[in-house]
Amino acid sequence: MRLYGREWTRRELEARVGRLEQVGGARRFAWTEGPEAGTEMIQVRTGAGLTYYVSPSRGMDISLAEFGGVPLSWQSPNGEVHPAYYDARGVEWLRTAVGGLLMTCGLAQVGSPNVDEGEELGQHGRVHHLQARHVSAQGEWMGDNYEMRLSGMVEEGRIFGEALRLTRTIRSRLGENSIAINDVVENVGFNETPHMILYHFNFGFPLMMEGTEVEFPSGEVVVRDEGTPVEGYDRWQGPEAGYEERVYYHEGLHNESATSREPDRASVVIRNPRFPVAGGSSEVPLTVRLTWETRNLPRLVQWKMPGAGVHVLGIEPANCYVEGRAAERERGTLVMLQPGESRSYNLSLEIETQPR
Repeated sequence: MRLYGREWTRRELEARVGRLEQVGGARRFAWTEGPEAGTEMIQVRTGAGLTYYVSPSRGMDISLAEFGGVPLSWQSPNGEVHPAYYDARGVEWLRTAVGGLLMTCGLAQVGSPNVDEGEELGQHGRVHHLQARHVSAQGEWMGDNYEMRLSGMVEEGRIFGEALRLTRTIRSRLGENSIAINDVVENVGFNETPHMILYHFNFGFPLMMEGTEVEFPSGEVVVRDEGTPVEGYDRWQGPEAGYEERVYYHEGLHNESATSREPDRASVVIRNPRFPVAGGSSEVPLTVRLTWETRNLPRLVQWKMPGAGVHVLGIEPANCYVEGRAAERERGTLVMLQPGESRSYNLSLEIETQPR
């Protein structure tokens, strides 16, 4: 593996540390006070600058993500509040959503509260507040490479209703600044079931600063709300009190696959030319690239919110729009899973940096 500017074999590295966790690895812990008490976390350190926290208490979503001790993600004012406080009604989701690098929305409802075929549905569904079972956090040598592999299973179901199961695996390697996410969602019930999913990635200060540029893979940009200006969707700004959120749909996603045999892929690229490192004493150009397979995630939603106190860019690959399930059904784009049917989703996040 490559670490600290040179190549190492497994035995060379092991000879220099008492435990591998000295340079990187995965470790589990739990919060102990306040509304966060009881919330479980798994810390992953790649040794190359990237550190992130996965929460089994919240569907194996990813909370704080840092590069060199400097945050990349946005944290909500709710803190790491335990999901037991979750209220599924209306927009109460906003009181217990934690932000972080990834909040998964779904599995049967995404977007605005609505009533679909007589069923009241709250904002963004339940999966972000569901606790995982069969959680595993493992590290394994693969030759001279060391892989951290986290996995867990999340079930969303009810009597006389949906029975959806999400199995998530998250991988990173020592010496590499990347995260690979593989999800499989299966209808384990015996009735046809609506399935909506949106990957709500949240990027914040100081990655998002004046001068940060965002490159989208879209052929066309459409606003969700009438009156929202299209111009400026790809530029960032300083915090503005009273800023009203802007939601964009990116259509006609460009295919990045190298060959016809590979799955179609799309990427959003965030570039900060002056990302602070070493306690802010120096700056480096930093690039964050979010890539996903578009076969089962054909939609891209952008949430632009450079407000004061809520200063965040949301990049959201999805299989749906965000007006809610009733609107998706009426549009004729609602995904339905047959009994025993499954869908797989593959996404990755990569961080690149070059000294100035």
